[in-house]
Amino acid sequence: MATADTFEELKKLQEILVEKYQLDAKVEEAPKQLSAQEELLARMKKEFIEKNTEYEAVKERVSKLKFDLDEAVRARENGEKGMDNITTHREYEALEKQILEATDRENDIRKDLQKEEKILEDIKETLKINEEMINSQESELTESRNSLNEELKQYHEHLDELTAKENEIIPSLDKEILFKFRRIIQRNSEGIVAVKNGVCTGCHMILPAQFANTVREGDSILFCPYCSRILFYEESEDEDEDMYFRMDDAGSLADLSDEFDEDEYDSEDEEKEDSFYDDENESYDDEDSDSEDEDDDSDDEDEEDLSDEDELN
Repeated sequence: MATADTFEELKKLQEILVEKYQLDAKVEEAPKQLSAQEELLARMKKEFIEKNTEYEAVKERVSKLKFDLDEAVRARENGEKGMDNITTHREYEALEKQILEATDRENDIRKDLQKEEKILEDIKETLKINEEMINSQESELTESRNSLNEELKQYHEHLDELTAKENEIIPSLDKEILFKFRRIIQRNSEGIVAVKNGVCTGCHMILPAQFANTVREGDSILFCPYCSRILFYEESEDEDEDMYFRMDDAGSLADLSDEFDEDEYDSEDEEKEDSFYDDENESYDDEDSDSEDEDDDSDDEDEEDLSDEDELN
């Protein structure tokens, strides 16, 4: 398959995979929507059981207080009835004390009973409210489950359609490229991006010039060295034409041998150096010659001066 055709297939596959992975995420996330409701329902049931246990305990205390109250009432009433049969002052005092104690006990029990009955009534009302809330929550949870099942059904149907489209494309793609491409799409929504002005539009990193030129040629599938996305070249209106070059135009170090011969360089340098030193020596010889001429002239002058003096003498 031509590289251009491969790019087009990858673009189509990208759209399919992005949507497919999004649906997979929704399918995985969907049950979590129910978990909150299920946790709430479980917590409500636990609280209901605890409150019901408390209710039973209070109810048992109320029953016992009622029994104790009946005994206190009977003791008081029996004492009051015995007043008619007493014959001595001592019996009267004893019976009166019994009646007072029974009356006090009856009053204390009655107060405790009223308090416990109030608590029992409050708990009973709370249990009633909790039971209604539990029933309502169970109803909502059932509806949510049914709605979720319908939603999941639609997700799976759509996934099947996407998988069918995916299976139409993947046979024409290289398996290694396909494997890498799928992993890229799982991490990013884009797995194939353009190169504009030598920059990867996926990670916005500047690509090496040689690499960018290779992408521009479009002869092979290349991955961004920074973000691992597949790259394709895209013209840009403000693109500088001089920023790209072909490797054929760049040449290599081997080409320098044709333009520059090391032996010639050494020979030319030696000639230049010899010439330089010859010139220097000549200059030195000229200076010495001039100096000798000056000395000769000076000697001639001295001889003439001596000759003149001899003539005078």
